[in-house]
Amino acid sequence: MKRTKTAYVCSECGASALQWFGSCPSCGTAGTLSETVTERGSSFRGKSTPETVGLAEVQPRDLERIPTGIGELDRALGGGLVAGQVVLLGGDPGIGKSTLLLQALTAMAPPGALVYITGEESVEQVALRARRLSLEASAVRLLAETQLERVLGALEAARPRVAVIDSIQTLWSESLQSAPGSVAQVRECAAQLTRHAKRGGTALFLVGHVTKEGAIAGPRVLEHIVDTVLYFEGDPHSAFRLVRAAKNRFGAVNELGVFAMTEKGLRGVSNPSALFLSQHAKAVSGSCVLATLEGTRPLLVEIQALVDPAHTPNARRLSVGLEANRLAMLLAVLHRHAGIAMGEQDVFVNAVGGVRIGEPAADLAVSLAVVSSFTDRPIPGKILAFGEVGLAGEVRPAPRGQERLREAAKLGFAKAIVPKANLPKSKIAGLETLAVERIDQAVRLLREL
Repeated sequence: MKRTKTAYVCSECGASALQWFGSCPSCGTAGTLSETVTERGSSFRGKSTPETVGLAEVQPRDLERIPTGIGELDRALGGGLVAGQVVLLGGDPGIGKSTLLLQALTAMAPPGALVYITGEESVEQVALRARRLSLEASAVRLLAETQLERVLGALEAARPRVAVIDSIQTLWSESLQSAPGSVAQVRECAAQLTRHAKRGGTALFLVGHVTKEGAIAGPRVLEHIVDTVLYFEGDPHSAFRLVRAAKNRFGAVNELGVFAMTEKGLRGVSNPSALFLSQHAKAVSGSCVLATLEGTRPLLVEIQALVDPAHTPNARRLSVGLEANRLAMLLAVLHRHAGIAMGEQDVFVNAVGGVRIGEPAADLAVSLAVVSSFTDRPIPGKILAFGEVGLAGEVRPAPRGQERLREAAKLGFAKAIVPKANLPKSKIAGLETLAVERIDQAVRLLREL
C-alpha cells in the first residue's frame, strides 16, 4: 500500500508545488493554487490493461426511471431518476432544498433502502422536520456524518437505491489537509461519491451551496462531474419556488418544476401559468402576455413595461427577468423601423412572478408592452404574443409554436399575435391567430385592437 500524496496545482498554468503559496511560483497569478491528490494508496502496477469495446458491439438498455413521488421534481429530472445518476441541487439558504429532498425520499415506494446523510443538522433535527411535515419516514435511514470515508462505508453497507448528501460542502476527506468546503475537498469528495454511485447503481442527490451571484459554490468541475444540475430558485419571501434543470444527461435541459411552499412542505403547482399572470380588474397599459417555453413546457407569462420621461440626462434601461442588452436593441429597432423614439424616456421591463426568460421569442411581447406603455393604450387582456424581432425589423418564428398556441387556448385566450411562419395549419378552437411579418405591422395591428 502506498501513502496518499498531495500537491498544490495552479488552475491557470497547471504548474504544481509541494506547499501552498499565495501566488503561483510559475505564472505569478494570485490565489490559484489548490490542493490535489497526486498519488493514492493503492497501485495499479502489475494489473491487466483494460480493453476497449467497439461501439457497434454495445447493446444499450432502456433507462428504467425511478419516480420520486413528486411530479414537478420528476419533470425537472426528465421523468424521474436513473440508477447511478448523480444530481446536484443548488439554491439559496432556506429556500427549501432539504425539505424537498426529504419529501422526495419519503414519497418513494419500496423496494430498496433510502439513505439521508446530513452534515449540517443532527438526526434529531431531520426527524423533527419530518414530523412537522407529517411525512411517513419509516423507510428512510439517517446518518449525521461529514467524513467522506465513513460516508462511503455507510453507503457500501446499506447499498441504498437512492441517497441524499446534504451538503457536499460539509464533507472532508482524510487524504487532504485543506478545510471542508475548499476547492480541493469539494472536488475530491464529489469525484469519489460519483464513482461509488456509478459502481453501485445508487441514484445520488448532492446538495450544493450557492454564491452571492447565484452559481454553485466550489470548483466549476463539480457541475461537469455530475449527471444533472438543478437550481432551486425563488424569492424566500414568496410562497413559490422554481426548480430548473441547467444540465441533464438523461433528459432535456431548462425543464422547469414549479412548487408552492405550504405549512406541510412543498407542493407541486399543476397550472404554473396562473402564477405568472397578473389579475387586473381592467385592461392596463404596458402589459402583454407572452407564450414562452421552459424546457418542454409552454408557459404564459405577463410582461410589464413602464415608459416614463427621463429626469436625468441619460435615460435608464432596466430589465428584470429579461436580458437588458436585448431591451436596448428592441428600442433601437422600434425607433428605426416603427418610428417610435424613446431616447428621452426611462424604460423599465419586468417578467411577472420572478421567472427568468432567456429565449428571443419574447421580443415581440416586450416590444408591444413597451409601445402600449409609451402610447398609454392598453392591450386587451385575452391577447398574447410571441416571436423574435430581428435588427432589420422582421418578426421571425419561434420554435414549437403550436404548443404555445394550444396552451393559450386552454387558458381561455381569444387572440394571438404570432409570426407568419407560426400560423397553425389547422384552426385551434377558440383562438384567433393574427400573423405579422414586421415590427411596424405589429405596432399598427396593436393600435387597431
